Amino acid sequence: MDTRKQAQNPHHCRICLVRHGETLWNAERRLQGHLDVPLNEVGLVQAEATARSLAEHRFAAIYASDLTRALQTAAPTARACRLEARPTPALRERHYGAFQGLTYAEAADRYPDAYHRFKAREPEFSFPGGGESLLVFAARIGSVLTDLAGRHRGEQILVVTHGGVLDIAHRLASRLPLEAPRDFPILNAALNWLDYDGEDWHLLAWAEQHHLESARDELPNA
Repeated sequence: MDTRKQAQNPHHCRICLVRHGETLWNAERRLQGHLDVPLNEVGLVQAEATARSLAEHRFAAIYASDLTRALQTAAPTARACRLEARPTPALRERHYGAFQGLTYAEAADRYPDAYHRFKAREPEFSFPGGGESLLVFAARIGSVLTDLAGRHRGEQILVVTHGGVLDIAHRLASRLPLEAPRDFPILNAALNWLDYDGEDWHLLAWAEQHHLESARDELPNA
């Protein structure tokens, strides 16, 4: 899909969604949530590769989660496109409560009942320690993406965010229920393209990784 040449419908917004580059905690399969973990060396290389891949695309704006790993991923593309990445707290990852900072194995060992409900994708389950339910998280992400698309009708924007956010975005476009197991990849620094027509989301392309030597998908429900 050549988004550089494809004209925009004046009522539509096209969004390129990018999961942040790799972090040490991704490699360790450790839940990050709202904890502020920077990119590792692989992630920094991925961010530069993403910038080279997107340098010739025309973006009206760049938005990023305000967590360091997303801002670091957005920074090279923002420089290449001569734009400023706008920190947007509503684009943060799901809040995992007491699971944050634990590996998936540690979370399963310490909170077996809660982990079972997490793996089962129960929409109303909230993590112990103040975490978000899928229903609350999905409402937050649906609202911020729809708001950004409404601001940029007839334009194309870049959104740099987190794996859980991409999960919700794909489900919005594919109509896959929150509780259904994930059947699509969510790769660090890959390109994912959606279109919003003012009423519905449409999936244009997903998990483009031609610019990457490798990309990790360590998330559950893969």
